Amino acid sequence: MRDLPSPTAETSSRDRLLRASAGLLALLVLTGLAVVGLYSLPLGTSLKPVFLGWLLVLLASYWLYAGLGYRPLLLLQLFAFSAAASIGSVHLVLGLPLLRIAALGLAGVGGVLALINLVGMLRDARRRPPGTSAA
Repeated sequence: MRDLPSPTAETSSRDRLLRASAGLLALLVLTGLAVVGLYSLPLGTSLKPVFLGWLLVLLASYWLYAGLGYRPLLLLQLFAFSAAASIGSVHLVLGLPLLRIAALGLAGVGGVLALINLVGMLRDARRRPPGTSAA
């Protein structure tokens, strides 16, 4: 039996879009809580963005694997989070403050992409008739 890729927002029914949107919203809220908890830990200011970046890379990889959104947006989001984590890791080695700012900026871009993904899924779920899919 061959493995089929999980459906994404482009091909999902309205019910699946609503379930995926609820799951994505729950994960975004949990990520926000994790970020607040991470920043309250007694770590150095250089280490916190790196932990945040790698946490977001893992989360974006899961979203892509689970099909929680539009594949192009999820790939851009994964790219932004991966770049943020990599730049943050380089910042730990080199200690350049500009790299820390760039890493936080890229993490913010990835977060905006996640919100755009969520809003797009909710918009499409509203437009599709119940029980139908786009494909």
